[in-house]
Amino acid sequence: MSRVGKYPVEVPSGVVVSVKDGTFLAKGKLGELSLPVSAHVVVEVKDNKVVVQPVGSTSQARMMWGTTRALIASAIKGVSEGFSKTLEITGTGYRAAVQGANLVLNLGFSHDVVYPIPKGIKITTPRPTAVVVEGIDKQRVGQVALDIRNYRKPEPYKGKGVRYDTEVIRRKEGKKK
Repeated sequence: MSRVGKYPVEVPSGVVVSVKDGTFLAKGKLGELSLPVSAHVVVEVKDNKVVVQPVGSTSQARMMWGTTRALIASAIKGVSEGFSKTLEITGTGYRAAVQGANLVLNLGFSHDVVYPIPKGIKITTPRPTAVVVEGIDKQRVGQVALDIRNYRKPEPYKGKGVRYDTEVIRRKEGKKK
């Protein structure tokens, strides 16, 4: 039995949700998101709450029950509050800047890394060594942050590279004489 799926999702004020033809739609002040609903679950809107129930007791239905509820909760939070990830850049001369529709990263290569900012994502650089990725789709925000991090992952000896602000780098001891 799903522990996540049995709890209804509260719909905050200012968010309009609907279910039509196997698609869940959420509209809020930041935009709108649609989500395909699996045939293994039934989604209903009751008393300003979204309730997800499995169809039958198959293992697939039980799996999709909690997954669908979590995706719906993320969509509702995204259109009302949004999501953000912060990246920190560590290293001498390493920096980032937004130029037009591109993020330009200096990461110690012989060339600058130019990352085109995807539609629906907002990237800001409050400091030259910090990058903030914001958007309404949790998956896309995480994927863009991961793409930027993958240009230069943090290395364990000096900690140089691009890391999440909450990430802890396990440092290794250098060679000894």
